[in-house]
Order: sequence, then structure tokens, then C-alpha cells
Amino acid sequence: MRRIYVHPLPVRIWHWINAVGFVAMIITGLQIRYVGQFDLMPFWIAVDLHNLIGFVLIGNFLLWFSFYLFTDKIKVYHPELSPMKQFRASFRQLAYYGYGIFKGDPNPHHVSAYKKFNAVQSMSYQIVMLLLFPIQLFTGILLWDVQRFSGMVELLGGVRVVDTLHVLTFIVFTAFIFIHPYLTTLGHTPTAHIKAMFTGYEEIEHETPMTGGAEPQHPETERRSGIA
Repeated sequence: MRRIYVHPLPVRIWHWINAVGFVAMIITGLQIRYVGQFDLMPFWIAVDLHNLIGFVLIGNFLLWFSFYLFTDKIKVYHPELSPMKQFRASFRQLAYYGYGIFKGDPNPHHVSAYKKFNAVQSMSYQIVMLLLFPIQLFTGILLWDVQRFSGMVELLGGVRVVDTLHVLTFIVFTAFIFIHPYLTTLGHTPTAHIKAMFTGYEEIEHETPMTGGAEPQHPETERRSGIA
């Protein structure tokens, strides 16, 4: 095993604030949506917590966005511009997740500091972080004070449309909260990727060197890589 530094400190701080915030937003959101059926806390407390945590997550998102925008780590999110290459890489990764992983096949993706996401992860995170999350935050702000933002609410089709968008993205992120922990267990040990999000270092398996002292072709190959 060798270690490479993949998750900088600002990203790790953002990740754990986001993780705790998402769970809290889901719980308070369910309390607000199903008042009288889901009685974990008083309605007014749920509303106040939901709003407060929402603004914390907005600030957290802006810090995350600024970090990637103004550092060379933005390379992590550079999209694959060739649709065919993206399709082939995604297909190989999905085949690995759906079938190959259970046979002990090697992961087709090789982690590095500037390529920590496989093709499926890269596409998913671009959609989540650059489209769905901003929609969730924007609609949340509009619903926070409907009267103040009445013009924008009406422009988008009214409160029902804004609320529907907010709930739909809420459903997506709730599903993500369940899928994400499972994928983090797909490292060389079930806790390897979770540990990496605390330390910043991913543990990478060495390939067996070739005869004659030749170097391995992929020194940064790892057996498995979930979303971390």
C-alpha cells in the first residue's frame, strides 16, 4: 500500500459540514412537510432550524465553489469533452459496479490527486453540485420569504412550482444520502474511503512489478473506488 493526498483540508471540512447539514435538513424538512404525522420536534423549531442550517449550507457551498474556482483543484471537475470516451468509461465503471466487483475484477478507474472521480462519479457530481444543489438552495431562499421574493416566485410559475422543485431535489438528495454511504464502503476495506475523508490520504494498492525490474504500468491503481 502507498498513500496519495487526494482530499485537501478545505474539501474535507466542506464535506462533513455538508453531510451533517444534509441529514439535519432532511429531518427538519420531513417535520415541516408531515407536521402532525412526524412529531420529532415542534413545528416552529423545525422551521427555524431548517432556515438556519439552509443558510449555513449556502455559505458552505460558496466556500467550496470558491476553493475549486480559484485553485488548480478545479481539474478534478473538468468534464470529458469526448462523448464517446465518456460513454465508454461510464459503461466500464457501471459494469464493474454491477458485476465485476463481485468477481474480484480490478477497478477500471485509477485514482490520482487530480483524477479522484471515475467517469460515473464525475458526471454525477457535476450534475449534483452545479445544477441540483443550486436549484435546491435557490428555491429554498424563495420559500424562506415568499413575500419578499414574490416577483421571482411568480416569474417561475408560483409557489406551487417553486415548492415542487424544492421537494423534487429534496427527494434526490435523500436518495443520495442512502446511496453515498454504500459506495464509500467499496474501497480495499469497507472504511478506507471514510478514513480518507478524515485524513485526506487515499491508500492505493501497488501492482506487482514486472520481471526484470520494470516499473508497473499503473502505480496508482486501486482495487475499488466508491464516491468519497
